[in-house]
Amino acid sequence: MANSLVVGVGDCKVTGDPLAELVTYALGSCIAVAIWDPVTRVSGLLHFMLPDSGVDRNGSGKEHPFRYADTGTPLLFRGAYQQGAEKRRLVVRLAGGAAVVNDNGVFNIGKRNYAALRRILWKAGVMVHAEDVGGSVSRTVRLEAGSGRMIIRASGEPERELRVVSQPERASCVGGGLCQYA
Repeated sequence: MANSLVVGVGDCKVTGDPLAELVTYALGSCIAVAIWDPVTRVSGLLHFMLPDSGVDRNGSGKEHPFRYADTGTPLLFRGAYQQGAEKRRLVVRLAGGAAVVNDNGVFNIGKRNYAALRRILWKAGVMVHAEDVGGSVSRTVRLEAGSGRMIIRASGEPERELRVVSQPERASCVGGGLCQYA
């Protein structure tokens, strides 16, 4: 039986346990960043809420760094490297970034989260192997540490695997995402 590690909103978990399963719920405009090293089976999952820690007037995200793309993403990768993962082997997948609240496009938090994350990953030279972003439904994500399988369940839909495609960066929209941000 899998050791289930729940990643809350504004949280992150990294594990080297191949029996672990990382899971996060209620990804609306938030984005999950899932990483997996197929050699060491080190896995990590970040569930961030906002693109930029600069909105945190009390400390630039220092108290809650996983709430923000700009502070949480580097910490996710560092945590995986500390457990033996290597950047060149990492399989990176994204999910979330939906427009679940109809604000007539005023805030566009999902789009802003996605744009900020892609910019961070691009600057770091990290390729995205698959993504399921956009749309208007919340998602649940499970990452199996042993196999690297990432399972997504959107509201009102059956579970499906977000498969890695052979060419990174051409993976947009795998698994039914709308890809309106690419």
